[in-house]
Amino acid sequence: MKNAILFIVLLTSIFSFATEKWDVFEVEFKGPVTTNPFTDVQLEAQFKHGNISYIVNGFYDGNETYKIRFMPEFEGEWTFKTQSNISSLDNQTGKFICTPATEGNRGPVVVRDTFHFAYSDGTPFYPLGTTAYAWAHQNDKLIEQTLNTLSEHSFNKIRMTVMPKYYGRYISNEPIHYPFEKSSDSTWNHKKFNLEFFRNIERRIGQLKELGIEADVILFHPYDKWGFSKGTVEENQLYLKYLIARISSYSNVWWSMANEYDLMNKSEEEWEVYFKSILKNDPHRHLKSIHNGKAWYNHSKPWITHLSVQTPYLEKTQQWRETYQKPVINDEFVYEGNVPYDWGNLTAEETVNRFWILYCRGAYASHGETYTHKENILWWSKGGKLYGKSPKRLTFLHQIMKEAPDVVHPIHTEWNKETYLYNGTDYYLHYYGNSQQASAILNLSEGKKYKLEVIDAWNMTVVPLGGHYSGKVEIPLPQRPYMAVRAKVIH
Repeated sequence: MKNAILFIVLLTSIFSFATEKWDVFEVEFKGPVTTNPFTDVQLEAQFKHGNISYIVNGFYDGNETYKIRFMPEFEGEWTFKTQSNISSLDNQTGKFICTPATEGNRGPVVVRDTFHFAYSDGTPFYPLGTTAYAWAHQNDKLIEQTLNTLSEHSFNKIRMTVMPKYYGRYISNEPIHYPFEKSSDSTWNHKKFNLEFFRNIERRIGQLKELGIEADVILFHPYDKWGFSKGTVEENQLYLKYLIARISSYSNVWWSMANEYDLMNKSEEEWEVYFKSILKNDPHRHLKSIHNGKAWYNHSKPWITHLSVQTPYLEKTQQWRETYQKPVINDEFVYEGNVPYDWGNLTAEETVNRFWILYCRGAYASHGETYTHKENILWWSKGGKLYGKSPKRLTFLHQIMKEAPDVVHPIHTEWNKETYLYNGTDYYLHYYGNSQQASAILNLSEGKKYKLEVIDAWNMTVVPLGGHYSGKVEIPLPQRPYMAVRAKVIH
């Protein structure tokens, strides 16, 4: 944990330390022996900076040790004071100095300009997601391979489950750790947590942070053979409170309430309870979403910060933006691969095409890969290696997006399938999809001059056209699919 501060408080006193802005401040206390420290002990601290105040939950971390983690968002002096039902943990006080963020530490990602994202320091964030649901539950060798693969690509967000996953032939192995202890009758005790399980999760999130990757943490999912998804409302709230206390101080955390939430047989009222639990227990207000199967969640709810969509049908993307006035990420539009199921045999060409369409409709997307493997190590489920042809082409698209103005708007014309982004009259990015047109007609401003570039999304080339252009112009294209044209005003 980079720059984290760890110390032990035995008596009521003042301690002073320094922690970098948006990093993890950690304080540790010794507590009593109890029957169940996860339920018997209540511990929280109030952190103050001037008129700013946060309430942060503590958590049990074994050996009669209790910890509180906090991510300071403002520079200067912070103080804290604990409250607990245990006298030795109550009224403990301390302070620390929050120092400026160092290079590369840009803080949590937040929503910007209604439909987009930025780091907390204002740097635009363009999501380029991938999916490896249960990568954190594999053996150390495979986990290291996954991290190495991520370090070689440009993905800056990964969807991952907290709980282990079971999905027949493609992921049926036992996890390296289980989330709960077992009761005397060999059933899982949802009120006693396995510390090694949660330490592993937070370690993996920390490793992603070091790589500059956002952890889109999936809190619930239905693909479970162990009964972990069958907790009561009370048990699930305890799990959420504990997990949030452990990892909400990591700046790269996003909360995804569920993967295919509608397959879990929970009522809308129950989901609302869990969202309100996040709101209550996460002082750092991380991004929040919920992922659909066939049903559609009401994304207008105030706790939803952005849409996490599963659909191969992209034509309603702009409608969702305008309806909900929130960013849209199509986190699952079908995976690149060759498995005998329609959710996992998309060509690399169509994967890239859908990314371009979504980005040019003002949304974002996540990748996944499901190529058959002799040991059933599919990236989408276990991580490992990537074998497909789309990732490097998605890196190319990501660079194109980073070169665009900070705020761009989508236009889509139904009659010719043309999709493009624009920023006033200074910038246009037209994408022509899988058509093979021999030319393109652009309607540029009459009063300005533009440089034009022909972009090949598949071959990853940018070819400038000679001369300057204004008004309505027709330019040649190479009569092959996946072409785009970029127009930039000459100042």
